[in-house]
Amino acid sequence: MNPYKILLEMKKMLRNLDAWMVKAKTHAEAKKFDTAVLAQSRLAPDMLPFARQVQISCDSAKFAFARLSGKEAPSHPDTEATFPELHARIAKVLENLDSYAEADFATARERMVTVRAFGEKPVPAMDYFVEHALPTFFFHVTTAYALLRHHGVDVGKKDYLGPLTGAA
Repeated sequence: MNPYKILLEMKKMLRNLDAWMVKAKTHAEAKKFDTAVLAQSRLAPDMLPFARQVQISCDSAKFAFARLSGKEAPSHPDTEATFPELHARIAKVLENLDSYAEADFATARERMVTVRAFGEKPVPAMDYFVEHALPTFFFHVTTAYALLRHHGVDVGKKDYLGPLTGAA
């Protein structure tokens, strides 16, 4: 598994998420409601709202690659509540991810990381990446997609997947 190739895919998914939000704004305007309704929407009462799904998607990506490379992840206070703020959050994370090169992950297979979710116990970085970071990222991106779809936003499988890298 090449972490850099996964980084490129996660960047694409964050750009896709950003594009879904553009479609959601158009949908909200057509139906005459504020996107704040979508930002706070949930699929179930005990589920995190859309805005939090976006924040966690961004955090999952930035922390995954910071931990794999040994770099410091930027801090984001998780205060975004509006679509413009969420767009800005995605843009900041994409800018951070753009700073990585394939060489940054040369020691990822030997690196150990400490993650609060694992009780501060050091674990192999690639195990963390494959068993926690990737599933968490895709869970929250998919949940954000499902929330928009549930509320009638015109997004489909092509919007979710985006273009193939070689076909873009």
